[in-house]
Amino acid sequence: MNQKELKEFLDNKVEQYNNPKFIESDPIQVPHLFSKKEDIEIAAFLTATIAWGKRQMIIKNANRMMEIMGNSPYDFVINHSEKELSLADSFVHRTFNGIDFQFFITSLKNSYQNHHGLEGLFSLFPSDENNKQTIHNFKKVFFEIPHQNRTTKHVSDPMKGSASKRINMFLRWMVRRDNAGVDFGLWIGIPMSKLSCPLDVHSGNVARKLGLLNRKQNDWKALEELDTNLRKMDVNDPTKYDFALFGLGVFEKF
Repeated sequence: MNQKELKEFLDNKVEQYNNPKFIESDPIQVPHLFSKKEDIEIAAFLTATIAWGKRQMIIKNANRMMEIMGNSPYDFVINHSEKELSLADSFVHRTFNGIDFQFFITSLKNSYQNHHGLEGLFSLFPSDENNKQTIHNFKKVFFEIPHQNRTTKHVSDPMKGSASKRINMFLRWMVRRDNAGVDFGLWIGIPMSKLSCPLDVHSGNVARKLGLLNRKQNDWKALEELDTNLRKMDVNDPTKYDFALFGLGVFEKF
C-alpha cells in the first residue's frame, strides 16, 4: 500500500473499532461505570495500571479494585480509614499486590490533596511535545511519599527507555475527544496531538507489518518512530490509530 491507501485502510479500521461496541470487551469499561470526573480518573488510572495479561482477567480484577473502594473511588481515596485501607491487602493481579494497591491509594490521596489531582500532575509541562518529560515527572511526584521499592516498577519511565504503554493508554482515555463514545476527553488542557499510541506486542507487530515501524524493540525509541508515522496521517489525532492497530492485532490476528 502507498501512503494514501494505508491511511484509507487504517481510517476504515478506526471507524470499525472506535465505537461503543469496543467498550464491551475492553478494560475501558471499568471507568465507564462512573460519571464523576474524579471517579473516572481514578478508576481509569488503576485499571490502566494493571492492564497487562488477559483482558478478561484485567477487567475482573479492576472491578475487584472498585469493589474494595466501595465503588466510590474518589471518596475512598480521600476519606479512607486505616481499617478500610487494609481491605486492599488481599488484592493481587499478577505482580501487582496489596502492598502496591495500598500505596497507589495513598499516593493518589497525596496527588489530589497537594498537586491538583491526576490532571494537574499530567499538565505540568505544556511544551512537552510527546509527554516524555510529563510521564517522567509524574513518576517522581507519585513516589515522593514513603514507598517500597517493589512498587516503583508499576509506573514506567520513558527516560529509562520504556514505551510507557499503560500510562499512554490512560492518557488516551482521558484526553482524546471525538463523538464515538469510547474515550472520555475529560482533560481539555492537554492537546490530542501530544498523545502517543499505547505500544504493545499487538500494535507493534501490526505496525511493523504495515511499514509504520522498523525498530524491533517495543521501547520509547520505537514509540517515537511510530508517533512520527501516525502524525503524518493525522497530526491532530494520531492516537485514533490505536484502535486500528489494536483491532487488527487482537481481533483479526493480522
